[in-house]
Amino acid sequence: MSKGFRQSQSTLHTWSGLLVGWVLFVVFVAGTAAYWREALNRWAQPELPRIEDPARVLRGEQAFLTKRSPDAVSWFITVPSERSASGTVFWVPGAKEKPGTARGETIAMIDGNGQPVVARETRGGDFFYRFHFDLQYLPVIWSRWIVGVCAMFMLVAILSGIVTHKKIFRDFFTFRGSKGQRSWLDGHNAVAVLGLPFHLMITYTGLVTLMTMLMPWAAVANYRDPTALFTELFPQSAPVARSGEPAPLVDLTALLKDAERRLGAPVEYIQVASPGDAAARVTLSQSAHGTLSSYPPSLSYDGVSGRLIWVSPPVGAAVLTAGSMIGLHAGRFADAPLRWLYFLCGVGGSIMVASGLVLWTVKRREKLPDPARPHFGFRLVERLNIGFVAGFPTAMVGFLWANRLLPLGMEARAQGEINAMFAFWGALIVHAFVRAPRRAWIEQLGLAAGLLLALPVYDALATRKGLPATIAAGDWTLAGVDLTLLALGLGFGWAARAVSRHAPVKRHSRARAMVLA
Repeated sequence: MSKGFRQSQSTLHTWSGLLVGWVLFVVFVAGTAAYWREALNRWAQPELPRIEDPARVLRGEQAFLTKRSPDAVSWFITVPSERSASGTVFWVPGAKEKPGTARGETIAMIDGNGQPVVARETRGGDFFYRFHFDLQYLPVIWSRWIVGVCAMFMLVAILSGIVTHKKIFRDFFTFRGSKGQRSWLDGHNAVAVLGLPFHLMITYTGLVTLMTMLMPWAAVANYRDPTALFTELFPQSAPVARSGEPAPLVDLTALLKDAERRLGAPVEYIQVASPGDAAARVTLSQSAHGTLSSYPPSLSYDGVSGRLIWVSPPVGAAVLTAGSMIGLHAGRFADAPLRWLYFLCGVGGSIMVASGLVLWTVKRREKLPDPARPHFGFRLVERLNIGFVAGFPTAMVGFLWANRLLPLGMEARAQGEINAMFAFWGALIVHAFVRAPRRAWIEQLGLAAGLLLALPVYDALATRKGLPATIAAGDWTLAGVDLTLLALGLGFGWAARAVSRHAPVKRHSRARAMVLA
């Protein structure tokens, strides 16, 4: 391979990573946190009882909907698992419901005791999940285009990085500490190679999840009606009209048991069309936790007799492949050990992006005419690195603290948590610009460590779901959240200490003392 080609790939790798690196970093970090989405949802509402019997929650959901909206057009019910925070119900109001019912008034949650939820309003782990591809404060379509384009840059950066580093696998086993640029490059190579299959998979499958938006031409060429594609992807039984003849709805827990027996996997979603009517129909969809594909099969039953009347047809190879790709990206099929592997690889990917951003400044500082007084462009990149690499994870911890500290009865409390996080992040970015870079790194990394280590202590003192209580109860989902926060706090503390003890490396006698980038 010619040196010229490898050098061109090096330039491509450098700039494709830098130009979108900050967005990629926040997407990677938020997406990594989202692998514990359900655990964070539970952690964010410590008032809720633990779900030990999902069927009990389903009975509560059916009872609630029967009382709240008996003549609804349809009900949508989420069947929780034992690691969920609660069950969720949504209904489309019927003719007898008061007109103009707001969307927020047609959604409710049912706790582990089968009762309507009485707990703090929060987005919990769902916020990190949505943020990693929908961002915040922007129209959804803009956000997904931004994330999609950045993911394409990420794929280019990974592939060009493989070409550029001809000894990358050998260098993986080499780490030279306290060597300035060489140390940063060794660390960047190590985390890149260690998680290379994951990084390729997660980036490519992330693009697959947005394929109909990024590359709509195949769908446009083959389907005149855009809804026809989704009808083929998500087949449903034929709709039925309400007959006007009242009839009691079958026990949904009985249908749940039958559907899970037939599917050989848990059910996650139940849709009831025309509840309370003789023409009622119940459709149960398999949970993505029980299959790799994100397009799971469904069954439909007569809503009065409970007789099976429809089974979703087998999907084709293309749909199965696309569904499996999306399932690989989301990782919802993963059990606890595999979920931990996803999480740790996500942490490695975040470090890979972060170290690449920092390496850009480390390499260029040594070439500056006066390293102690860099030009504006260099200073901008350097300070944005601090505000994103150290500031964003710290702001995420601020989101968790907002969950604990905001008044429980606050109006629009869930949005208040999000606003608090972004206000905190904005303050940290300003801090990165007004403080000397070395001090800003130490202070923000140290702040993240302090906030992370203090949070489990606060929980133990202020809630009934602190670490001692959850360990004693054998609730390892919540205990795992607190233990992970402690481990991350120690990691950020180690990073802050390492920066504070860093000794700048001088390349030649005329080089001035370098400031860690």
